[in-house]
Amino acid sequence: MGEVRVGISGWRYAPWRGVFYPPGLPRRRELEYVASRLDTVEVNGSFYALQRPESYRAWAAQTPDDFVLAVKGPRYVTHMLQLRGVEQALANFFASGVLALGPKLGPVLWQLPPRLRFDPERLDAFLALLPGTTTAAAELARGHDARLAGRALTVADADRPVRHTLEVRHESFATPELVALLRERGVGLVVADTAGRWPLVLEVTSDVVHVRLHGDRELYVSGYDDAALATWADRVVAWREHADVYVYFDNDVKVHAPFDAQRLARMVAARTDLRP
Repeated sequence: MGEVRVGISGWRYAPWRGVFYPPGLPRRRELEYVASRLDTVEVNGSFYALQRPESYRAWAAQTPDDFVLAVKGPRYVTHMLQLRGVEQALANFFASGVLALGPKLGPVLWQLPPRLRFDPERLDAFLALLPGTTTAAAELARGHDARLAGRALTVADADRPVRHTLEVRHESFATPELVALLRERGVGLVVADTAGRWPLVLEVTSDVVHVRLHGDRELYVSGYDDAALATWADRVVAWREHADVYVYFDNDVKVHAPFDAQRLARMVAARTDLRP
């Protein structure tokens, strides 16, 4: 049986203060607060800009030993370069501090833009560049450019697997050819619930299932009622037989995400021998 973790996508949201976060809670303690109630979170800032090693170290220090942080790969790779000519950008990303998470590093998420169509040759060439271990990631990181001089982390504290997941957003990806390619490369296909806007593919392609719940009826806005969460809990329990399952709620606009995550965690625990 695989492990199951349920969390949220990002944690720095002003509308959450005084609703999920207690009034007066310092912003520097928000991740600590999340980690007292959930066991995983997605780092989203890495999608928009390269972070720094000291940030990753701080996040690791603010969370319990058994906490896991998934990290979102940069949009410069996925949205701007669209997976082509990305060698330097990948080196910079892995040099930016990702390895500072040590054993807390979870799946590395690559989210593709809605305009990018399925091109098996382009995708396979990209996947071939992704490091499968922290040692390989450190070696790749040593090829960073001058922009990271003096602020790069290019060593790993131990040799561990690095697992990658792919979130697709164009209907052309809804094909068995994609599933076969990801299985061959050992990359997980993100199960993304997007209120029907983008493809929902439920195939397991690796030893990790990465679920992103963006909203049941309205993207990023609507919450999940008990019936919807029960459906997802049943799926999680079934996937657990074949893989580790990481679930992240991204319906943050009206502060549903942290509460929905806690409810789903309790439902999964009630169906298994897992703690809530």
